[in-house]
Amino acid sequence: MGPTFFRSGLTSLLSISSVCLSYAADVQKRDLVAPASPVANWTFTGCYTDQVGQRTLTGGAEATNAMTNTQCIQFCAAKGFYYAGTEYSAECYCGNSFMNGGTIANVDDCNMACNGNANEPCGGPNRLTVYNTTIPPGPVGPFINPGVNGFRTLGCYSDSVQARTLPIGVQTAGGPGSMTVALCISACAAGNYLYAGLEYAQECYCSNAISNDGAPAPIGDCDMVCNGNSSEFCGAGNRLNVYTTRQAPDGWSSLGCYTDGVNGRTLTTREFPSGGLTTESCLAACKTAGFAYAGTEYAGECYCGNSFANGGGPAPDGNAGCNMACNGNAQETCGGPNRLNVYQYGDGPVSSSSASAAVSTTATSSSVPSPTSLPPGWSYQGCWIDNANGRVMNNGQADNNKMTVESCIATCSSLGYSVAGMEYSVQCFCDNFLRNAATNTSDSDCSMTCGGNSAEKCGAGNRLSVYSNSSLAVLPVPSVQKTNLTGSWTYAGCLTDDAQTRALPYQIILNNNNTANNCISQCSAFGYNAGGMEYGNECYCGDVADTQAVGATYVSESQCQFACSGNATTICGGARRLSFYTWNGTALTTWNYASGNAAGAYQFLIGGVIVPLVTQAARNGKVTFMEKWGTGPPNTTGAYELDIAQLDNFTAAWRPMHVKTDIFCSSSLTLPDKAGRQINIGGWALDSTFGIRLYWPDGSPGVWGTNDWHENVQQVSLQAGRWYPTAMIMPNGSILVVGGEQGSNGAPTPSLEILPTVGPVLFCDWLNRTDPNNLYPYLAVLPTGGVFVAYYNEARILDEGTLQTTKVLPNMPGAVNNFLAGRTYPMEGTAVLLPQSAPYTDPLKIMICGGSTPYQGFALDNCVTIAPEVENATWTLERMPSKRVLTCMTALADGTYIIINGGHQGFGGFGLCTDPNLNAVLYDPSRPLNNRFTVMANTTVARLYHSEAILMDDGRVLVSGSDPEDDRYPQEYRVEVFVPPYLMGNPTRPTINMSNSQKDWAYGQGYTFTSSQTISKVTLLGAGSSTHGNSIGQRTIIPAFSCTGGSCTVTAPPNAHVCPPGWFQMFALNSNGTPGMAQWVRIGGDPAKLGNWPPGGGFQLPGI
Repeated sequence: MGPTFFRSGLTSLLSISSVCLSYAADVQKRDLVAPASPVANWTFTGCYTDQVGQRTLTGGAEATNAMTNTQCIQFCAAKGFYYAGTEYSAECYCGNSFMNGGTIANVDDCNMACNGNANEPCGGPNRLTVYNTTIPPGPVGPFINPGVNGFRTLGCYSDSVQARTLPIGVQTAGGPGSMTVALCISACAAGNYLYAGLEYAQECYCSNAISNDGAPAPIGDCDMVCNGNSSEFCGAGNRLNVYTTRQAPDGWSSLGCYTDGVNGRTLTTREFPSGGLTTESCLAACKTAGFAYAGTEYAGECYCGNSFANGGGPAPDGNAGCNMACNGNAQETCGGPNRLNVYQYGDGPVSSSSASAAVSTTATSSSVPSPTSLPPGWSYQGCWIDNANGRVMNNGQADNNKMTVESCIATCSSLGYSVAGMEYSVQCFCDNFLRNAATNTSDSDCSMTCGGNSAEKCGAGNRLSVYSNSSLAVLPVPSVQKTNLTGSWTYAGCLTDDAQTRALPYQIILNNNNTANNCISQCSAFGYNAGGMEYGNECYCGDVADTQAVGATYVSESQCQFACSGNATTICGGARRLSFYTWNGTALTTWNYASGNAAGAYQFLIGGVIVPLVTQAARNGKVTFMEKWGTGPPNTTGAYELDIAQLDNFTAAWRPMHVKTDIFCSSSLTLPDKAGRQINIGGWALDSTFGIRLYWPDGSPGVWGTNDWHENVQQVSLQAGRWYPTAMIMPNGSILVVGGEQGSNGAPTPSLEILPTVGPVLFCDWLNRTDPNNLYPYLAVLPTGGVFVAYYNEARILDEGTLQTTKVLPNMPGAVNNFLAGRTYPMEGTAVLLPQSAPYTDPLKIMICGGSTPYQGFALDNCVTIAPEVENATWTLERMPSKRVLTCMTALADGTYIIINGGHQGFGGFGLCTDPNLNAVLYDPSRPLNNRFTVMANTTVARLYHSEAILMDDGRVLVSGSDPEDDRYPQEYRVEVFVPPYLMGNPTRPTINMSNSQKDWAYGQGYTFTSSQTISKVTLLGAGSSTHGNSIGQRTIIPAFSCTGGSCTVTAPPNAHVCPPGWFQMFALNSNGTPGMAQWVRIGGDPAKLGNWPPGGGFQLPGI
């Protein structure tokens, strides 16, 4: 566990509101004006509650008779905090989040003038005047690159020209003048080296070991910036910035995440390495002290031992609990609360039996054990031979010089075991049976007295005194399971797992039920064609290619001898040895790899003026861009409209628009009114979270409009403040708004509401229970009635009238080794509705792709699909060609989908995603299941948090944004397009003409258009907006149509459940699959009369 912190003298003083500081005289509230931005990139957030002893901001603190908000911000920024708050005229508090229930208060409650400026408020009694920045304080570089492509930094190391620490010098792309950390790591990785190092700004070295006494040096010694990137360091003279893919230093191997407890340590000796703790410093300290096991915990604690004590072992939740970055190296994990990252040196410690030989014992001719008070039901079962064919009992406890028969039985009984065995006077073993064809022997063989009671016998060398509370079962020597295997699995052999990178990447700990079938059935369920078991209770999944990549080889079957935890008669590997199985049936997953025009292409479209958070196509042929105005860059207007017809004139292409409040993490829709107005809902904080903003698209391609975003939060607002909500058009044309939080990192808003406002908000326990992992939930109107909602890893159907739950669906599959993985923000994937085709008799299917696991943020490599309306609906899983989080997915004009943007690791949030995924992937639902993904073209632009993708009227995908707010990846202003295959090679498009009278559709009716070419397919794509991976409003419909010559008639969908009212892009495709330009059509009218809403607040209304 972590250390106990004590309040400093300053903090103690600040907790007393009557300290000897003179406070400014009260000023009338109307005279006190909080400066909006007293320091660059810091903005006023509001007045917040506070309490002595339970501070809202718990980071730093100071007090002065000259306090101002500027001084407090400067104090907090210098310490690296994101929030600064002033209180009681003279006090300053800092933090990175609001703690202890601190909430927004009335701004007039902050009514005490600052001691240093009587015109501005510095809080009040138990009230904080709060400022916030979203830009990390302090310098932005140069810095030590934390690592790329699986390599992590080890810091700065010594080097010498005569005796290189990493002896192998390599050339990198572009030569010495272009050197970067990424280029050097790439060169070393290509040579299959485990270490990479950079020196003298331009030199790159590789090796598989640190040589010639190279050792860590002060981090400041590596102070030369890279020739190819001045924001990162590349060593210095005789100094290397070193990187490695190894999980542990030379000679050590990682054993994974283990349980621990404050009152009973798994590793019982604590060491105190100097400086901030790193994996390397702890392991070195344990090795120096003569220990074979080392463990790091709670970011800063180091423990050592030669055995595992107090029942400590592999954690039941796998690596999930080892989630805290090391104090001395944030790129490493140093355990967690009651969790140890455990490492073993070499082959581990010397056998405990030799160490126990020093225990004073007396062998005697007496063969009758004489325990005095056995628990009820327990009895002596004889003396048994151990180790003839391997251990006959598992679950050995820590050696105990005071052991008795009673104490061993008590231990085993408390752990739930029915058999207890004592050996070598001090060793206690627990199990539910005897293993490995154990044989009984004479009681006289168990001749050693117990360490804690010389009147009792506790086994001997390789002899167990056995007690049980039931009939004693003896199991045979375990064997490999080769028959009755699930599916098309076959046993391949005993495989090495000695490399620093695991032979199979996904580990599952099955302490009680690991068997061949349990393990490999999980692997194949998630699309992996290789699986194996190790150490009895460990299951691993991956692909055969993974084992080939690390050079794993087959060895003698004698090296795989551990019994399975779920079936002690079968074998589940050995120490670093896998009982290895492969899938030999029909391929579980087959990906397609496109080339040339079939791969599509990324193209630069135009330079941007903002980093958008929301993009949305409009029926005037343009695209609206909205940014986090107020918390974004200064001197922007918060919104722009991109005119695709004026790309050659940068100024004319971008029409400035304006918002009044911050749309940061809001939700957008296109309304079904006759103007096709766009609505934006919710936002960052305070009034923004209640905001309702409307824009009536006007103008035309090449001609600027004059309309702008309009809002009036005093007249028209949400009933509940919402940050990260989702909105959807209901079958009756009203707007459903779901979920969110009360403001920036605030309390949940676990409710639903309807716009225009009808009744109060509706509390949802399922949103409250899953906060904060349910933000931007996925919504869909179902053809048979009801509303589908997916959030975190759950899904349900709501009655569209009462909005109460009518059906709870199964939880979504997550990662093969972590069912707690999530699909909505912050473990952000994306969802789409698969095509609905006339005559609309097939059930609607909804697909959700990507996401990540909690704590470490391992991105998911799968999509899951469900038909929620069918009886006993289940999820179908398909593996993607790569892992992806912060996913964007866009429906294309031909009924396929493009998956782009995001990264291979991380979460939603600033600086929380790494390793960009630069590859586009096409999903074609018309292909056979598990053969629907095609690997397409790559981009060179990293698009992570706050990136978007929408379909343009010309059938291309507009790709924008990326706002990571860190030093690794830039804020991305460039706008690209992805050109789908149907537009590659400069095909001739059909020219589609449709009169305005044919663009307002009633359900089930026919409407006409003309085409210059034969039409093979018509598609209707719902007008969508893109934000945070959520394609809000997306729906793909393939209606019935017929053509005679150049005249075609298309039949509208039958009702508002198959097709909720709204605007759609209609595409007509020729016989080659090339679409014409989209025609915007409205389907289902405006049944909620949104054209007359809102009636007040000065909004321009189109009518109905």
